[in-house]
Amino acid sequence: MELSYKGVLLLVTILLTGLSAGLFYAWQVSVIPGTEKVSTRSYLEVMQAINRAILNPAFFTIFFGSLLLLLLSSYYLYQANATMAFYLMLFAALTYLAGTFGVTVFGNVPLNEELDLIRISMLDITAMEDIRHSYETAWNRWHIIRTIFAVLAFLLSLLAGFISNPL
Repeated sequence: MELSYKGVLLLVTILLTGLSAGLFYAWQVSVIPGTEKVSTRSYLEVMQAINRAILNPAFFTIFFGSLLLLLLSSYYLYQANATMAFYLMLFAALTYLAGTFGVTVFGNVPLNEELDLIRISMLDITAMEDIRHSYETAWNRWHIIRTIFAVLAFLLSLLAGFISNPL
């Protein structure tokens, strides 16, 4: 069986969206429970380091690529008159755009940028605890929202792929 370029497009869309959902889910069930067990100073230092390290081509490919390919796949399915698959993929794109991309850009990233400016070595323990509580509470709230939306976008794109059966 030969795979068309449109089939490859849908396959890569679903793959990237799944990787994005998997990244956020894995963070939710492993990194967050782990960071809850470390000291306040360690937490702040680790979060600064992770927030800097995640800004890399692999993450950007998954994070931005999912959004771009969800939109492109929606367009393809619209052009192909695959009505139900189109609506599922479009809803996946909008879900990812608002709930994953938007929440990250307008929720988590500003918190990360604020944390990055803090010179932890200059703080006493009370200041560190106040910063941690404020940052961790807000960041984790935004993170669970984007995780739920990323998983939902993945499921919707997977359903669209199954319904369209382009392979």
